[in-house]
Amino acid sequence: MTNSPLKVLVVGLGQMGKSHATAYHTHPGFEVVGLVNRSAPKLPEALSGYPVRSDFLAALEEFKPDVVSISTHTNTHADYAVAAIEAGAHVFVEKPLAATVEDARRVVDAAQQHGRKLIVGYILRHHPSWMRLIEESRKLGGPYVFRMNLNQQSSGAAWEIHQSIMLTTSPIVDCGVHYVDVMCQITDAKPVEVRGMGATLAAGLPPGMYNYGQFQVLFDDGSVGWYEAAWGPMISETAFFVKDVMSPNGAVSIVMEEGAASADINAHTQTSRIRVHHAALDADNQPAQPDDWLDMHGEPDHQGLCDREQDFVYRAITEDIDLERHMNDAVTSLNICLAADESVRTGVSVKL
Repeated sequence: MTNSPLKVLVVGLGQMGKSHATAYHTHPGFEVVGLVNRSAPKLPEALSGYPVRSDFLAALEEFKPDVVSISTHTNTHADYAVAAIEAGAHVFVEKPLAATVEDARRVVDAAQQHGRKLIVGYILRHHPSWMRLIEESRKLGGPYVFRMNLNQQSSGAAWEIHQSIMLTTSPIVDCGVHYVDVMCQITDAKPVEVRGMGATLAAGLPPGMYNYGQFQVLFDDGSVGWYEAAWGPMISETAFFVKDVMSPNGAVSIVMEEGAASADINAHTQTSRIRVHHAALDADNQPAQPDDWLDMHGEPDHQGLCDREQDFVYRAITEDIDLERHMNDAVTSLNICLAADESVRTGVSVKL
């Protein structure tokens, strides 16, 4: 264990970057030494006293951090992460790990070669309800059917954020890696094929970009998964949040509160209850036992989850946690979502 706080440089001060910076600010094991953003950021009062720079490489040299936290556009993740690792820093990087599988593997290779910790921002791995969903699903046993989506009817600042992300990354890649990661944790099987489709419903997007997408992924144990993501002012609020796992022995579902709105960032992670259904029938072909309802009220909000995630970063470094599976899973989920994006753009399924 280290006795002095870990010096952290936060790069990228959008919605997630500010949340992570706030988590470092309140964590006794971290000392924020600097913030990096290409333009002058609007900062909450808690972060207003830290030095702000616009040049990442210069800031890396100036502050010599122990940890670099990267929440920039996806196409910068790999180069920033490798530069930080080569400068001797551990790295937290928001999902997706990189814009290509090759770049993702380059980052993992650099972390392993230099003996640095690499933590990818899979926030659901630190969420009590999602951890319980995975646990209950694995109890049922496979093969599985996964049904998951996260559609967001966005306007105003939220739509501006989504348009900015879509300069480089489609919704099914940006959000999909979370839920594909959940699928992979439940089944442990190897993904073998991906089939995707998409539609452009919004004007002004970059050529070839789409704001609605869905894909199917097939696993070698017979499991299949479906994921859908859409952003924009035209997106329906109906059934925007489906998180459902089925198996021969039953089903596990996250059930949200009535009236939740897709634009609420807390609604993307918060649950109300988990419903566990058992498939066994009695002699009269009626359910042999009632469904179990697991009350998940009181779980962390979005900032609380960021706090938990950055505490894991601290423990991974100070307790030397083995992150090999964590890193490999990040590459696998990215590979699936990029294959889905390729399938959308080419119109053909992709064998993995």
